[in-house]
Amino acid sequence: MPKAVLVRAFGEPETFALEEFDPGQPGPGEVRVAIKVAGVSFVDVLATTGKYQHVPTLPYIPGSEGAGIVECVGEGVSDFAPGDRVLFSSSGGGLFATANVFPASRVSKVPEGVSLETAAVIIANYNTALYALIDRARARPGETMLVVGAAGGTGIAAIQVGKHLGLRVIASASSEEKRQAALAAGADVAVETGAADWRDQVRAANGGRPVDIVFDPVGGELSQLALRTLDYDGRHLVIGFTAGIPAIPTNLALLKSVSIVGVHLGDTMKRWPEKAGELREKVLKLAAQGVIAPTIAERYPLRDFVAAMNSARAGKAAGRIVIEMD
Repeated sequence: MPKAVLVRAFGEPETFALEEFDPGQPGPGEVRVAIKVAGVSFVDVLATTGKYQHVPTLPYIPGSEGAGIVECVGEGVSDFAPGDRVLFSSSGGGLFATANVFPASRVSKVPEGVSLETAAVIIANYNTALYALIDRARARPGETMLVVGAAGGTGIAAIQVGKHLGLRVIASASSEEKRQAALAAGADVAVETGAADWRDQVRAANGGRPVDIVFDPVGGELSQLALRTLDYDGRHLVIGFTAGIPAIPTNLALLKSVSIVGVHLGDTMKRWPEKAGELREKVLKLAAQGVIAPTIAERYPLRDFVAAMNSARAGKAAGRIVIEMD
């Protein structure tokens, strides 16, 4: 019998249980997948508290991205067959399980040469980075981007996508380990988040000039500091706020004609599903070419899901966290 992490009441990871779980057989347009690897993110943890903007219906299986092997397919499914290596990404959860059923429309084949571990954590972060930089920031080759929270999954993705687009990338992270991870991912230079002279470090890293783009999944007090590093006509990309929702003084945006640009991938994909397919295709192509690859920092067996979720909430990992089902 498959097993899954069941959330029956919103709360702390310690209150959730690993239980036997029967996902059933796939219906029309569905596939059943033996999940091998699932990604663990801050959003996954936040969703289980009931405080995320999309509150899941209980009981709930956490996990918004993963990869595995197709076990069987439902009526009308012709694009997949048992044995296919596939990935799945959705805000609806369901991946902290050894098997589950998913809509075939949300499943993609994993390209040759891409591991299931990589596939499990590549879509959400890299879709976000591509959409943010190409569609929202309209980044141009030769521009400079500051990435805060640079060693997180989305930060690493922004670094790699930014370099692919021809940007100079300044990474900001709180520890030496995280700064080294950002540099290993391709950042041109790394600065210390929290340093008293942080703004001076950022400017010095760009030859004394302000930056063109800020990629900000952190929020909190750092957002206002980052906004002040922007040049005229700069773009501040609001990716998330793991440190809290910031209070941004709009006069700063006015004085330099700076754009504060929201990037909410989930609702965008629902409104324009063709964009979701386009981004996914680009990400998988870049992964197959070896242009992008997530950094895996920590691996946990499913039985240690509590430790994995607590690590994701703490935000100390220099890269992605994954749960292995076997």
